[in-house]
Amino acid sequence: MVSHVLKEDKTVAQPSIGTPEQLRDPDYMPPIYKAIPLGVQHVLAMFVSNVTPAIIVAGAAGFGFGSGSPDFPHLIYMLQMSMFFAGVATLLQTITFGPVGARLPIVQGTSFAFIPIMIPLVAGKGVDAMAAVMGGILVGGLFHAALGTVIGRIRFALPPLVTGLVVLMIGLALVRVGIQYAAGGVPAMGTDAFGNLQSWSIALVVILVTLGLKFFARGMLSVSAVLLGLIAGYVVAFTMGMVNLGGVGTAAVFALPNPLHFGLEFTAAAIIGFCAMAFVSAVETVGDVSGITKGGAGREASEGEIQGATYADGLGTAVSGLFGALPNTSFSQNVGLIAMTGVMSRHVVTIGAVFLILAGLFPKVGAVISTVPIEVLGGGVIVMFGMVCAAGISMLSDVHWNRRNMVIFAIALSVGLGLQLEPSALQHLSDTPRVLLTSGILPAAAIAIALNLILPRELAAESTEEVSGGLHGEGEGLAQEDRHK
Repeated sequence: MVSHVLKEDKTVAQPSIGTPEQLRDPDYMPPIYKAIPLGVQHVLAMFVSNVTPAIIVAGAAGFGFGSGSPDFPHLIYMLQMSMFFAGVATLLQTITFGPVGARLPIVQGTSFAFIPIMIPLVAGKGVDAMAAVMGGILVGGLFHAALGTVIGRIRFALPPLVTGLVVLMIGLALVRVGIQYAAGGVPAMGTDAFGNLQSWSIALVVILVTLGLKFFARGMLSVSAVLLGLIAGYVVAFTMGMVNLGGVGTAAVFALPNPLHFGLEFTAAAIIGFCAMAFVSAVETVGDVSGITKGGAGREASEGEIQGATYADGLGTAVSGLFGALPNTSFSQNVGLIAMTGVMSRHVVTIGAVFLILAGLFPKVGAVISTVPIEVLGGGVIVMFGMVCAAGISMLSDVHWNRRNMVIFAIALSVGLGLQLEPSALQHLSDTPRVLLTSGILPAAAIAIALNLILPRELAAESTEEVSGGLHGEGEGLAQEDRHK
């Protein structure tokens, strides 16, 4: 969903793969020797974004990178499950199971959108807090799937003003994490090691390589810029003695998913939080499905495709929660990859899903990922979460910035971001409302939705002058009647 990370706009025609009609057909199967590299491309485009949420949630709980916690192996398991269930959820979309799935080349992956909900639930509480997260994921996933029956009728409540604000809030909630990681990680905070030149040098290598590839390379080098930037940073960190490979040798060679790995606990805060974010995630999935059919086949998505994609989104998330994985959603960067390659075959994405499942069955893959120094990850995270903010701003560019919409945006952003930055302002509330409100995203979304539905369609010309400090900032944007022309 929110992983609008580093989209690629350029179309690279590949006529040797098939005729133009075949390339626009989701059921077309290219020759296997060409389909496999195309499938691997999809994995490379989403791999870093897919495993990052598990790293951040484990870090917030206290058993992440650099924590020295005896529970650190649980992070390796979470990385393994991030890959495995991204593959499983993708298969639901491409192969389908009854009405579940869109039969389109939709790549599923671990969602950034739920991270601001999960961090307050687990902050400093260790592995024990993960049971409540998994309970929320299970219920939220089932609720998300149920939205498939009504998704077409609730989209009116989530216009670009709301969805753009929510995506921007997600990015703003996470950019702090990127800076903390680049400076040495939470365990180093309060020590001389935090923010030292070595840490920032490693992070800057990742950022510079990523930017260089993104702007000066083409094709898959550009699409995989973040991954290749992390590899470059990892190599530099390795030469500086910052990489410890000891855990790779002790990791199991093969392991199946463990049902109820973290257990299940059902708390009001987790259930409300995950169900609330399911609305936004569902609308984003609709956008991704529409982007695939428009960009790949030149047509609008059918109601059955939208419903099937939403069912798969929700059920994939629910099943993930039963095995200790985090919520899944459709990945926007893979929508851009389809537009770039011009290949809309769902079978190509199925091949990518098989690669993800296989990677998830071998814990040594997760163990290798866990050796990445926190500073290396920080460089990549700065780019990724900055791009989430940029994606939100891009959505907001579709808003007609009249005075009414400016006031709605101003109040929602001020309250949401303010509570996020100063959670102690709600110290007298009980745990459930405090966790939900200090996420920032839920109050911002609730305020924006309510005001958008309640307020008159336009404000008087002079109605915002006294509170804008002379900075009118009125942009043309897109008027309502022009958005779909």
